[in-house]
Amino acid sequence: MNLHEYQSKALFSDYGIAVPKGELITDLNQLQQALTNVGGDAWVVKAQIHAGARGKAGGVKLVKSADEAKQVASELLGSSLATIQTAGKKLPINSLLIEQTLDIQAELYLSLLVDRVSRTHTFVISAAGGMDIEEVAEKTPEKIISVHIDPTVGVMPYQCREVGFALGLKASAFKQLGQMMQAFYKLALDKDVSQLEINPLVLTGDNELFALDAKVNIDSNALYRQPALVEMRDFSQEDEREAKASEHQLNYIALDGDIGCMVNGAGLAMATMDLIKLNGGNPANFLDVGGGATPARVAEAFKLILSSEDVKSILVNIFGGIVRCDLIAEGIIQAVQEVGLSIPVVVRLEGTNVELGKQKLAQSGLDIITADGLADAAKKVVEVAGA
Repeated sequence: MNLHEYQSKALFSDYGIAVPKGELITDLNQLQQALTNVGGDAWVVKAQIHAGARGKAGGVKLVKSADEAKQVASELLGSSLATIQTAGKKLPINSLLIEQTLDIQAELYLSLLVDRVSRTHTFVISAAGGMDIEEVAEKTPEKIISVHIDPTVGVMPYQCREVGFALGLKASAFKQLGQMMQAFYKLALDKDVSQLEINPLVLTGDNELFALDAKVNIDSNALYRQPALVEMRDFSQEDEREAKASEHQLNYIALDGDIGCMVNGAGLAMATMDLIKLNGGNPANFLDVGGGATPARVAEAFKLILSSEDVKSILVNIFGGIVRCDLIAEGIIQAVQEVGLSIPVVVRLEGTNVELGKQKLAQSGLDIITADGLADAAKKVVEVAGA
């Protein structure tokens, strides 16, 4: 689960990480008061969406008067924005962060993520922070520093010192970086964070470090332990179908093809999509219904798939292990009747009571095509999609 910048900065402040003074507005009528509260004679107006690279896309503007702030805010608030990180999709701008300007002397990069190769939390740091950090990582990877944290001892002081020296920090900023790294690690553990990022982490003329931007990703599998963070979830920034799927414990990702997929198990779902592509088709979605494919869950899965008008056929690929194939077949029949499908459905069942399950499908009188094996199912679903 992603948080907005203003939400991330609120968390940072709770853990003693310095952030610029700012005010959130959701209405233009709040702008003047926000400018007054922030103070100064110049401000930064930031569109709040779940994506980075907002500056390059026009979502972050420096304004030097109240009139200019009003003009920029009126253009951004209520509009939508696409960046290089949204894959062409425009996200709605429902709020703006009005922030103070800083005397920036240097832009650094600091992040903490879960490194699944080393199986540790890992800091990724660079003295070349800012909008082009992706280009830095690609063209000059030697400018990127990685620091692995041993979970048995946590962040060690010598690691903070090594990073401080590498970034060229001195005096108070050097000490502040160590405190920031300790706070980052504690925040990650306390809040089940999968990624923390500050880009840029700026060094001011007063030799202070500030999180000019903030990004926090929460491990969705741990949300049951973080009710306060769940309240921060902004569904307007998510695909409507994906948000709906999460309510029914379904793992759904919308794609741009025309063959709907319903599978139990993420690995099997990936293999199913690969075979569809191999046979010349294009998957319309990734959908993992999980081990307990109940009739109710299958019905919701069909509804999600059919919410895309592009879907021309559906492939149901279920391995009956936790739930028997005959019960899965009953769930499919019930779901098809409930949803009122008008497009062909290809079903491949395997596992316990598979023959009984196929028999029930064949006797249902519904437009359900059974398949023998995954390769056969993929071939048939592509054929009927193009029919």
